[in-house]
Amino acid sequence: MSDLPRQQFVLDTSLFITEEIRREEESMTDAIFRLLDLIATARLELNISCHVPPSIHDELATMLRDRDVDEEVFSRLDTWVVRKSPDRYGVSIPANIVYDFIDEMSDRVDRGLRVSEEALREVEQLNPDELARESGGDSAEAYMTEADRILSGMRDKYRRALRQGVLDSREDFDLLVLARELDAGVVTEDRGIISWADEFGLRYVRGGQFPVLLEEYLRATGVEGYAPE
Repeated sequence: MSDLPRQQFVLDTSLFITEEIRREEESMTDAIFRLLDLIATARLELNISCHVPPSIHDELATMLRDRDVDEEVFSRLDTWVVRKSPDRYGVSIPANIVYDFIDEMSDRVDRGLRVSEEALREVEQLNPDELARESGGDSAEAYMTEADRILSGMRDKYRRALRQGVLDSREDFDLLVLARELDAGVVTEDRGIISWADEFGLRYVRGGQFPVLLEEYLRATGVEGYAPE
């Protein structure tokens, strides 16, 4: 199969930790082993290469260790997934993409401010004495409990307003720059990365579909163990 045109993919952390790649009752470690076996077979049989930027690799290693996956996972990961730094100086990005990013972040800051203002007004309307009567407790304690509830909700709304669906880390940016450099497909479950992959003109695959994609490639080319009987 060495004469097949080379395909390349850049993998996001979310591919490895999403439950979408797991079979029923399959542990995270077993699912990752199966995924890495597919990546290895696709590399040897179909000339498909998978890459990660070092920043993604480090992020992934930290997350996997926090989840107590088998140490053998890291050995296979380093064997079959190529670690490559993106060429941040050589890869050109259209000015329109930067313009759109600035415009979006400006809009998100405005949304974050509105979320904060709404929470502040809600706190201002609290009546400590009324809360104390309702709860049967101390007015100051009742006031702080209700204020904490409002602030907790504000944090969640603020985080969604500013971060959900947007590039919010250097790791995300490294992923897209490397994919653009290699003309590779992006593999992720992150909606923000998917949205900006479109902006960058990149191919992308949802993480949960990537094992299926590799299996279909192997099956279609008649690789032993995957070809239909």
